[in-house]
Amino acid sequence: MDPETRIAQFRKLIEQDPTSDMAYFSLGQALSQAGRFEEAGQAFEKCTELNPAMTKGFQLAGAAFMAAGQDERAKDLLKRGYAEATTRGDLLPKKAMADLLTQLGEPVPEVTDGPAEPKPSGDFKCRKSGRMGNRLPRPPFRTGVGRWIQENISRETFDEWIRLGTKIINELRLDLSRDEHDAVYDYAMRRFLGIDDTLYSDLMDGRTPPPIDPQFRDVIDEIMKRGGHLEEFQGDMHTRVR
Repeated sequence: MDPETRIAQFRKLIEQDPTSDMAYFSLGQALSQAGRFEEAGQAFEKCTELNPAMTKGFQLAGAAFMAAGQDERAKDLLKRGYAEATTRGDLLPKKAMADLLTQLGEPVPEVTDGPAEPKPSGDFKCRKSGRMGNRLPRPPFRTGVGRWIQENISRETFDEWIRLGTKIINELRLDLSRDEHDAVYDYAMRRFLGIDDTLYSDLMDGRTPPPIDPQFRDVIDEIMKRGGHLEEFQGDMHTRVR
């Protein structure tokens, strides 16, 4: 699918759900492919406003604004993104943003790791973790899967997925404006949350999950077997898929 068609597709998704950080992230990638760098930077920046945990968005926003000749705007986003990546332990975006700041002649901020997150509390029992937490205020997607997540997965567990999903995007260098990469991200989310093919089909009116390359499937399965501890891969996960 050509970039302009993808751009229109993601703009339509945003009209349907203006709170979707992933739709803005994918729009930014499609706009970058089309060489529309200022618009791409704006889309990535909106993604980070909706979800600061998407540290790759800060990196790509900075790079897009640099390509558009808006270095000052890039510096601000890269500094904020570097701080977020440091406190969240997102090593690849952190290094990439440090390199971009150096290219801009800007000193890399000194940031210390943030404090441990507080233990969740609430009266909603998460189906995945078995722990008490808080209910999501709304379905994350306007689909049967999204409604199931709201009914069964706590906000704390879904936030944990967002952090892991962001790292998977970074490590596997996924471009979510490509259908095949979006399917990989979707598969990883379903594996993490416990949505198997049968449940997916029940929730999605008989539809089957989008197919993914077996190489990606194997890597995602290995990540899940290791409990999502990506540091064990030492940043070379992308070399396992062609």
